[in-house]
Amino acid sequence: MSERKWTLLEGRLRRRVRELALPGYRDYLHVLEAKPEEVRDFIDLVTTNETSFFRTPRIWEYFAGQFLPRWFETHGGTPLRVWSAAASSGEEAYTVAMLCEEFRERHPAFRYRILATDIGDAILRKAAAAHYQGRSIEGLRQTHPDLLARYFSATDDGFVAAPALRANVTFRKHNLHEAARDIGTMDVTLLRNVLIYFDAAGQQAVLENVRRAMAPDGVLIVGESESLSRFDMGFAFEQPLIYRNEVRP
Repeated sequence: MSERKWTLLEGRLRRRVRELALPGYRDYLHVLEAKPEEVRDFIDLVTTNETSFFRTPRIWEYFAGQFLPRWFETHGGTPLRVWSAAASSGEEAYTVAMLCEEFRERHPAFRYRILATDIGDAILRKAAAAHYQGRSIEGLRQTHPDLLARYFSATDDGFVAAPALRANVTFRKHNLHEAARDIGTMDVTLLRNVLIYFDAAGQQAVLENVRRAMAPDGVLIVGESESLSRFDMGFAFEQPLIYRNEVRP
């Protein structure tokens, strides 16, 4: 980890150590070893969950304007399988769902399923609730007011995603450092702003786990600060941030 990341981690842990009235970090380690529920809180504490609807517009332009028409033309009889591999609070998964619903309006035979995974219990509960407010919903209101009106309903303190949008999204806990044995075979995998938090060995391990769950010719989408150019793992460059799996079973 870089010095900046160590500083960020230490700041988050310091607050928790104070909350528990512990003398120091070693004592907190003993708490982690003794209480599984604290491990869950620790994961929620140290993971970064910054996201928004339609983050990085060009990948969504690619997904809606290039990928979906091309995929439907060759795979129209089977459901599209999308994996939001670091789903955070769900904005990414519901962005995919909105674009798929829009595509299905024009192509009624189109079907899709979205698997959204993350390592944190609290953030997964928030994502599954599909209730949004503040900056997240204001961003959607500014960029796609028509989709906000179509796929969200106002509540007393925000907006909630419509049942039709949530029906095709499944949230599940998953550690990307572990093999995705029960994930299935994915046509599109979004692994955005994840690799930047790992060293080269950690990045390679995560990428290998993800690739094994991808369909031949499946598409991998990464974050704006990420590139696979250093890895020789069977990912072919398609365009910036977008790679194609060239490994056959």
